[in-house]
Amino acid sequence: MTTDRKIELFVPAITPFAGDLSLDTARLVVHGRALLEAGAHGLAPFGTTSEANSLTLAERMGALEALIEGGVPPDRLIPGTGCCAAGDTIALSDHAAQLGCRGVLMLPPFYYKGVSQDGVFAAFAQVIEAVAARRGDGFRVYLYHIPQMSGVPITLPLIERLIAAYPGVIAGLKDSSGSWESTAAFIAGFPQIDIYSASEAMIPDNVAAGGAGCISASSNVNARGIRALIDGLDGPDHDALHAQVAAVRRLFEGLPLIPAIKAAVAAQHGDAAFATVRPPFVLTGPDHAGAIAEAVRLAGPQW
Repeated sequence: MTTDRKIELFVPAITPFAGDLSLDTARLVVHGRALLEAGAHGLAPFGTTSEANSLTLAERMGALEALIEGGVPPDRLIPGTGCCAAGDTIALSDHAAQLGCRGVLMLPPFYYKGVSQDGVFAAFAQVIEAVAARRGDGFRVYLYHIPQMSGVPITLPLIERLIAAYPGVIAGLKDSSGSWESTAAFIAGFPQIDIYSASEAMIPDNVAAGGAGCISASSNVNARGIRALIDGLDGPDHDALHAQVAAVRRLFEGLPLIPAIKAAVAAQHGDAAFATVRPPFVLTGPDHAGAIAEAVRLAGPQW
């Protein structure tokens, strides 16, 4: 399964909160550094798993600065920046570009549904042109397709139009639709950009088709196992490595995903504070404890 494309794991790192629900940047840095040490190629903070839409712009900017000041290289960061208001997306994207991040992971505006493709294109164009005017040719956008949450799909014709209008700016796409057929269509249609699956269980198929790897919520818990699978795709242990990551992923798919991921991370760090979530999420209950413990056991030591 050899490929000329670099295969990578980017972790959508959880956002720790203190007991008063304020942002806990110290624990964010601890977890971010631990993920890199466990083998992740980079972090994609402030997306769905990071509870980004429960964070203010100031919190997101401050957290990104804390990660970099805490020793996470900016070229290993693809922070989420997509908001409903273009001005907010521009502010977050410009801030990330100014700090030297590898790129930004950008949702379409997601409040209004049933909008035209011309409208979605105009929304991305507005941000790209504003940030590129300030930061030059180095600005890179990774499109974030998660239609079950956003209600606004990123379609093949839209990607084609964006690439044609802004060559070199559209660097990749994260497909969180959950559909392999969707991911395969993105890879086949746009081999010039990096296409990431949202499930590590899809890595063998993703790589075989010409994709770039994964950006997966459960990689917060199993970064070491997922990296081992990436490194061992052509090796004799491929089947066992794939079975391990698929089993961990399967457990989380039957749980309240974000609270369960945070509870598992808390168990791994031996620090219950990592489990804290902001409303509208609530902590996992006793009914979830067995599956979370099993996921931690299957993942094995991470750091």
